[in-house]
Amino acid sequence: MSTDHDSRLNQVRTWLQSLPAELALALDTLQPASSDASFRRYFRLRAGDRTVIVMDAPPPHEDVRPFLHVGDLLRETGLNVPQVLAQDAGQGLLLLSDLGRDTYYQRIQDGLPDAQLQTLYREALAALVRMQQARIDGLPAYDSARLSAELTLFPEWYVGKHHGLELDDKTSAALARIFDLLSKTCVTDQPVLVHRDFHSPNLMVCDDPAYGPNPGVLDYQDALAGPITYDLASLVMDARTTWEEPQQLDWAARYWDMARAAGLPVDSDFAAFHQAYEWMSLQRNLRILGVFARLHHRDGKSSYLNHIPRVNAYVRQVAQRYGVFAPLLRLLDRIDNREVKVGYTF
Repeated sequence: MSTDHDSRLNQVRTWLQSLPAELALALDTLQPASSDASFRRYFRLRAGDRTVIVMDAPPPHEDVRPFLHVGDLLRETGLNVPQVLAQDAGQGLLLLSDLGRDTYYQRIQDGLPDAQLQTLYREALAALVRMQQARIDGLPAYDSARLSAELTLFPEWYVGKHHGLELDDKTSAALARIFDLLSKTCVTDQPVLVHRDFHSPNLMVCDDPAYGPNPGVLDYQDALAGPITYDLASLVMDARTTWEEPQQLDWAARYWDMARAAGLPVDSDFAAFHQAYEWMSLQRNLRILGVFARLHHRDGKSSYLNHIPRVNAYVRQVAQRYGVFAPLLRLLDRIDNREVKVGYTF
């Protein structure tokens, strides 16, 4: 553990010691719970007959206020998110209720039966519909400028840094046209709350009634007000779990039915809705390729490279379905050293 982390750990312990005795915190049980791609990390400790979670979000790298704000918005809808038991925003420290030990991702990795998997995901889809009915007060807009800026990560980090490929002017111009199309097409004049990482690592399996209804939802501090298709794309084209197209379609259709019944702004034609969320997934997954490459090359977090083939496959799935993305597919073929195929129409 680094000196900085040791210093923060001492800060965490000192803060916990200052909290009211009625919380019954057992400091000797403090242990790491998880960390993520940011500077945040989490600890678990016993508090009487339950366990609680400490979020350590060191300023100035992190700000817990968006987490607190979005948590309030989600809690209003009845979504199962952590309760805030104590906070010191200045130090970047929160004491939260525990929603369980297993994420959806962990259960999937353990090989749960398909019947249980389908139940978990139908509950996740219902939670998504509930979440999209939340107020969006105070959330930044997920607009075309932001979508466009995110796409620059793909040529810079994935194509350039990761694969060492310098794009010629023709390919750069073709990519720019595709990025412009995606960033303009994916925006909406009826924004909803967008979690941005509504997928298996951030959904908790709440087996114990004490943890609340399934699923528990985490890691929502980066929420924006934007396209209704984004979080569905995140769920059914999960960067850490491969879902084949028939399964994607099944869950998308179930979501679409629930969203329409709830009066959410989804297209009344399923084919149009399907294209919208696939195009949204393309924007998201191109960004993720850039992010994962950056996490490896800049931050030394090489484990993210394990997920690149899956994300690349999701990008190809969409790019090969729509002719407008042919230049992107040709670039991917070149990167992946595939034979570039020429099609003929008669």
